[in-house]
Amino acid sequence: MVISLTFAAARSRAHGPTAALWHAVEVHRAPDDLDGACELTVCGVLARVTTERAWPAAGSDVCPACVTQTR
Repeated sequence: MVISLTFAAARSRAHGPTAALWHAVEVHRAPDDLDGACELTVCGVLARVTTERAWPAAGSDVCPACVTQTR
């Protein structure tokens, strides 16, 4: 049996002093089934999944916990 993990990028909302960040969501279904709803991310926050951006996301606005846990 081969197990492969697939991750999608998701954008969280800014909350007070916390900036909006890109997060990773572990995907257990076809990318066509992603509907842009909020999903639980690898680090445990809710964020809106997007198919327009691939994970791993590049930039300074990426969740460090998600990056560490998806390596």
